[in-house]
Amino acid sequence: MTNNRHPNPDSDDPPLEDRVESALRTVRDPDAGVNVFEAGLVESIDVDDASVTVEAAVSEFDHKNATGIMRAMVQAVRDVPAVESAHVEPVSPSTDGAVEGVAEFDTIIAVASAKGGVGKSTVSTALACALAADRPTGLFDADIHGPNVPSLLDVSGPIHSDDEGSPLPVKTTESGTSLDVMSVGLMEDGAPLAWRGAMAHDALTELFTTTAWRADDTLVVDLPPGTGDVVLTTLQEVSVDGVVVVTTPFESSLDDTARSIELFRDNGVPVLGAVVNMGQFACPSCGDTHDMFPGSSHEEHLDAPVLAELPFSPRFQATPAPGDVAPEMEDLADAVADAAATAWDLDVPNDALDIRGEAPEKRRERVAERFTSLESGETFTLVSDRDPTPVRDFLGGLTDRRPEEIAGFEVERQTPNDWVLTATRP
Repeated sequence: MTNNRHPNPDSDDPPLEDRVESALRTVRDPDAGVNVFEAGLVESIDVDDASVTVEAAVSEFDHKNATGIMRAMVQAVRDVPAVESAHVEPVSPSTDGAVEGVAEFDTIIAVASAKGGVGKSTVSTALACALAADRPTGLFDADIHGPNVPSLLDVSGPIHSDDEGSPLPVKTTESGTSLDVMSVGLMEDGAPLAWRGAMAHDALTELFTTTAWRADDTLVVDLPPGTGDVVLTTLQEVSVDGVVVVTTPFESSLDDTARSIELFRDNGVPVLGAVVNMGQFACPSCGDTHDMFPGSSHEEHLDAPVLAELPFSPRFQATPAPGDVAPEMEDLADAVADAAATAWDLDVPNDALDIRGEAPEKRRERVAERFTSLESGETFTLVSDRDPTPVRDFLGGLTDRRPEEIAGFEVERQTPNDWVLTATRP
């Protein structure tokens, strides 16, 4: 029987490499609808006698599609007469311009919640997609025990590495707008995650420091609920520029959220504001709007601005895409970006007394000098790097008044490290 893989060497057949290329041109990119050459998926073709190796750039595809394309390419090459063996090898994607580690981002925004089930990951994902519309954005799913971001975005692994071994985020793209996504869930598809203590700390630290991001402007970090090890690890390893807390208007959720807000401030993280989620529901039958938690008032519980009040709505359950989210999420992204830009700014008058960094004795001397120099009814404003509430007793002693007689006394913590005191001179 004649082996058609070994044609007569004196024949006029084109070179084997040309015939391999012609065969590969019959394989289509399932997304772009063009052949693999036109899609730029063929990096190289190496022909060694009757052995052919093709390098394919399929890292942008999910595992299922990447495997399908490579199998189709292998089969096309094997069907070429004179080919005895065929291999298709995936190549690492280009990392030109990539930045290694989250420290290279201009702005890092964490999204947190005191409880699970309040919509934190939904808000994180939609926020990142909205921000990606006008800036290079990444989304880091740090929820080790419940990484929901991959399913919310409908993306999957595997995670590839660059030539130096640094893990590369999965890139999801919609109408030319891209979002970099990194999650433990992309590495452990379908596997139960029961990491604890040092294991979770080491895994997060490695991903925080070694991931090679294509984006470098804004990173959204989806924290696990609560205030456990992973949250504290993140605050230690990452220079977070601000945190958005997500809560429902349920009273116990608000109480826990208020405590979480203080934890973030105590750890030097500005609280950009809160998202109050699922507070109302519009009935599709009667059209009436109903309070999901009647009687609750977030204004009484949260010492933070409310960035958005989101209803319980099916439109927030749809799969978001970079640059394509509900209008409410676009508004939230604008509010978060504005809050992050001014998170470390102080809102004080020009004549405020700034005693940050002063020795205790010098602080008392400067406060006494400024307060006693004011006329009755004038406002005294003090900026301090520690809680100045005890100053009320000192002001009372300066004026022979009981502390409670110092009118207009208020203390506001404007940043994690800055308090502003106001009082009226008796």
